[in-house]
Amino acid sequence: MKKTQSDSQTGKTRICPVCGTKLSENAKRCLVCGTDLSDTPTPKQKKIDRIDSQRIPEVRINLVGLIAIIVVILILIALLVFFIVTRGQSAAVETDSTQTATITPTTTATFANTATMTPQPTWTPLPPVEYTVKTGETCLDLALQFSVSVQSIIAANNLNQSCSISEGMVLNVPQPTLTPSPVPTATSEAIVSDLSLCTHTDTITVEANMTLSSIALNYNVSMMDIRIYNNLPNDIVRQGDRLVIPLCDRLPTAGPTLTATPMPPYPAPNPLLPRSGAAFAATDEAVTLQWASVASLFPGEVYRVFVQDLTSETEKILVDYVSDTKYILPASFRPIDTTPHIIQWSVSVARQINSDPNNPIYEEAGLISPYRVFSWIGTGIAPTATP
Repeated sequence: MKKTQSDSQTGKTRICPVCGTKLSENAKRCLVCGTDLSDTPTPKQKKIDRIDSQRIPEVRINLVGLIAIIVVILILIALLVFFIVTRGQSAAVETDSTQTATITPTTTATFANTATMTPQPTWTPLPPVEYTVKTGETCLDLALQFSVSVQSIIAANNLNQSCSISEGMVLNVPQPTLTPSPVPTATSEAIVSDLSLCTHTDTITVEANMTLSSIALNYNVSMMDIRIYNNLPNDIVRQGDRLVIPLCDRLPTAGPTLTATPMPPYPAPNPLLPRSGAAFAATDEAVTLQWASVASLFPGEVYRVFVQDLTSETEKILVDYVSDTKYILPASFRPIDTTPHIIQWSVSVARQINSDPNNPIYEEAGLISPYRVFSWIGTGIAPTATP
C-alpha cells in the first residue's frame, strides 16, 4: 500500500481498532476491514491495547487443586442425594399420618323385649279341717298348731273376739292359704307413660317409722310406681318428705280365701317393753305394754292387743283395741295367787269394718308382732270390784 504524500510528510498515522492496520491520521474508513473510523478516538486520545482474538486464554490448575475440586463436587452430589431421599421419606410419613383411618362402626346390641311374668294358675282353697278341742287348748294353741291366725278361727266358727272355746267343741280350722302368684309387670317405658297420664293421686307427708314398703302396702300400689312418680333414686324416704301416690294402677286384690281377712298391709309392730323374760313382783300394781308405731294410722284403724295367762288354771285371755302405742293391763288381769304366772302378749293393726261406734267389728290389717312373755306374781288377795 502506498502512502500518501501528506502521510509521509507528517509521519502521523492511526491504527484500525479492528484489524490493526496502520492508516493515516485523517482516514475516515479502514481500507482493509472497512471499519468506520469517524467516531474512533485517535491514538493521542485513548490508548487501545491490541487483543489477539484468535488465541484462547489458558487456565492452569495443579494436581492438588484438581483433587480438592473433585472431592467437593462428590460431597455436594452426596448431600443432594441424601436430601432428596430424606425428603421423600418425610413426605411418605406425612401422607400416612394425614390419612384418617376408617373406623368400623360398633354393632349396637339390641335388647329383646322384657319378658313378662306369666301368672300362675289360681290356687283352689282347701276345705277346713274339723277338730275337737282338747282339755286346756286355746285358740292360740290351735293357730300355732295349724299355722293359721286366731282371727281366721274366730271368723270360720263365728266365735267372739276373745275366742272362747271349751273341751269337746268341734271347730272348723281353716288350712293355710298359699301366697298368690306375682302379678305380671309391664316394661319400664310403659310404666313411665302410664304414670305420666295418671291424675288420680293422693299426697301424703312421711311420718316417723314410715317406710316406702309400708306406704306401698297401705295404698296397695307398687313401690316402683311411687319411686317413678316421685323421681326417687332409691327406696329410702325420710320424715317430712311429701310423696304423691299414684292410684291409677293399684294392684289387684288377692283371690277369695276361706276367711274374710284381706292381705295385711301393715308390717308387724316391734314390741319394746317389757322385755321378754322380765319379772314383776307382787308390789307391781300395773304392767305397761309398749311397742313401736308402724305408721300413722288412718281413721278406723287401731292396735289390737292380745294378752294370755299361760299358767292360769282356767283360760284367761284379754283382747283389747287402742289407738296409742302403749297399753296398761287392767287390775282384773293381775294374778290372784302368790305363784309366778307366765303371761305372753302380742300386738297388730286392726281395721273397723262396720260403722257402729258402740259395737265395732274389727278385722286384721297387719302382721302380728313376735310374742313377748313376762312373769307376774299375785298378792293372794282377790281384787275388789269397783262400784
